[in-house]
Amino acid sequence: MSRDKNSTMDADLQKIFGSPVPELYEAAAERDAPPALARALELRSFLALTEEQVARVRDRVHADTDPDRDMDALSADKLRFDAQWLEAALEARDGYRAALGKLLRTMPPPEHRARPVRTAQLTATAALPPAAAPAPPRAGAARAPRS
Repeated sequence: MSRDKNSTMDADLQKIFGSPVPELYEAAAERDAPPALARALELRSFLALTEEQVARVRDRVHADTDPDRDMDALSADKLRFDAQWLEAALEARDGYRAALGKLLRTMPPPEHRARPVRTAQLTATAALPPAAAPAPPRAGAARAPRS
């Protein structure tokens, strides 16, 4: 399974998410796992599988072209097919690397990620000043002359 295979972007994932890849897969299985983590690990799995394909074709071409191998066993058709296969695998690898890289670049740095915020119930500890006494009606008004 590609989860157990290394990929060329494992160090980037560890740097961004702050844990080794096996722990990230465990965290992604949690109910409250961030969607970005699940997406990143999905891309990482595709990348690891594709990189394994690239390595297999490369190793097969190396074995077929080994200097100690019988020249009569060399097949141009087989090498042409391996070249096509390798081209397709490299294109897929480049696509997965680009997609995963873009996802990781758009994520905020670990120190700026949202953290659970704890709120406390605030209580008033100071007494309000007493209200000023209302002025008597017509205070300071001139009196009307008496007749």
